[in-house]
Amino acid sequence: MELQKIRSLSDAELAHQERTTADQLFRLRFQVAMGQNDGVKKLRQLRKEIARIKTVARERELGIHGEVSDAAEGAEANGGNKKGARK
Repeated sequence: MELQKIRSLSDAELAHQERTTADQLFRLRFQVAMGQNDGVKKLRQLRKEIARIKTVARERELGIHGEVSDAAEGAEANGGNKKGARK
């Protein structure tokens, strides 16, 4: 699932998506352990998707919108060094 799509979900939908994805991950891990599936790539994708969902949920909890602030943009324009460049 793309990040923009995850960000557009409501809090309840986000929690539901996290539970659904975690359940898929559990089932896939079980299949791999039993030798029924070789879904290593899918395991990685599911773990990353859960991490993205949790990140968006935490951003909402903290009031962060995942946008780059003006201070960060200014620092990047000056070479990315927040403490100043050595001469």
